[in-house]
Amino acid sequence: MTAELYACLYAREFPAQALLRLRPELREQPCVVMEGDAPLEQICSLNAQARLLGMARGMTRVEVETFPAAAVLARSLEEEAATRAIQLECAGGFSPRVEELGEGVAFACGIDIAGTRSLFGPPETLARKLVERARAVGIASCATVSGNLHAAVCMARGLRSGATVKVIPQGEEAAALAELPLTVLDLAPEQAETFAAWGVRTLGMMAALPENDLAARMGQEGRRLWQLARGERPHLFQPAEPPLKLTERMELDSPVELLESLLFVASTMLDQLMVRAKARMVALAAVTITLALDGGGTHVRTVRPALPTNDKPLWIKLLHLDLEAHPPPAAVLAVELDAEPGETSKVQLGLFSPQLPEASRLDVTLARIRALVGEENVGRAVLLDTHAPEAFRIEAFRVTEGEDVTTASTELRATARQLRPAESVTVTLEAEQPVRFHFRGQNFNVDHAYGPWLTGGDWWQPTLWGQEQWDIVARSGDNSLLCCCLVRDLIDGGWQMAALYD
Repeated sequence: MTAELYACLYAREFPAQALLRLRPELREQPCVVMEGDAPLEQICSLNAQARLLGMARGMTRVEVETFPAAAVLARSLEEEAATRAIQLECAGGFSPRVEELGEGVAFACGIDIAGTRSLFGPPETLARKLVERARAVGIASCATVSGNLHAAVCMARGLRSGATVKVIPQGEEAAALAELPLTVLDLAPEQAETFAAWGVRTLGMMAALPENDLAARMGQEGRRLWQLARGERPHLFQPAEPPLKLTERMELDSPVELLESLLFVASTMLDQLMVRAKARMVALAAVTITLALDGGGTHVRTVRPALPTNDKPLWIKLLHLDLEAHPPPAAVLAVELDAEPGETSKVQLGLFSPQLPEASRLDVTLARIRALVGEENVGRAVLLDTHAPEAFRIEAFRVTEGEDVTTASTELRATARQLRPAESVTVTLEAEQPVRFHFRGQNFNVDHAYGPWLTGGDWWQPTLWGQEQWDIVARSGDNSLLCCCLVRDLIDGGWQMAALYD
């Protein structure tokens, strides 16, 4: 049996990090996150630069205003939830058994890494890769490894500033935790007061207390704290595998109306989406941008190129063209990007095959055409299950894998050039058959007439239609030959030239 082994991914000041990961321009500045109703707002999280200025949690708005160099952000539970899902996604790349641990203004999750040595190397190597994966999505984290999950969590809480990785050898949990302060246990105020009165300040001092005597004075809670201090507290691991959901959300500090500003925000969000997609060996197949508007309501647009891609300039160009053609009707308060994952495209040409045009150029060209003629007029024609004239619909271009390749026939065939719109003609009938007609300023005599072929439908709807079709071989006065298709509308009796045969 493989011995138990757990890693803890821990991120301090999570509300601040969740907001700053999509605001790179603020990462080097002192920043604080406020929560509560005005004017009673208080600091709930802050970055290291703000702490160096002397700022701390619990400061009010009035106290914060005495530090003019600090940037003030409002807490966003939506961005925190999205970032929490991203952190769990990073952890899920190393083990399918991941459990989120509630930590207040910090983030912590436990990862069962037993049996992963052959895949990721020693535990220290895995922990470093885990920290690097979290840093790639904009979160500064630390990772600890231990055979006891609670020991790994306590060690992560007590790591000194600047340390990112710590591995506790098997059986040495008590010694490794001995120097940590009692604050890593999240004691209740009355418990902290009791231990302070006893002169107990570290986990080692607590672990040295007699277990039975501690339980007699503090009950089962005292026994639990004693086990935590020694790194012996058992844990029932409850893994939950989060689904892959490529979503990024950012609430803006002020309403934005300029398209360039929106694209600047979307650019940072696309960077993060692509980092997460590449970690799962997938590409972005479609991106839906949801804009929360000032005054209520949302503006939703979806961009879908012909092939899944992680080409950031292409996505920015497609979003630019789409939003330029369909601008939001009001100022934007928040931006959310939802990406649909797809397999990365692989195209292998033959040695003597001609170079194909890039799919990205086709996507940009189609986006420009859609902006000019409308989305409903760009795509490929798909015939409807009817014989009605012009019965087709337009659907977006798709590249479907596994389609059968049909070789073009080299047999010579007649070609019909459809006239759109059909042109009106004057037809003379004899014995219910066309014998002469006038078309484009010329008179034609019919040599051969094949037909009629009668079609009709939709008798149960107001769009009732019926047609009589003739294939004609005719000659003009200068003896030039014309092969064509004449159609008579059975509803109003009018004749039209529908097509010319080559």
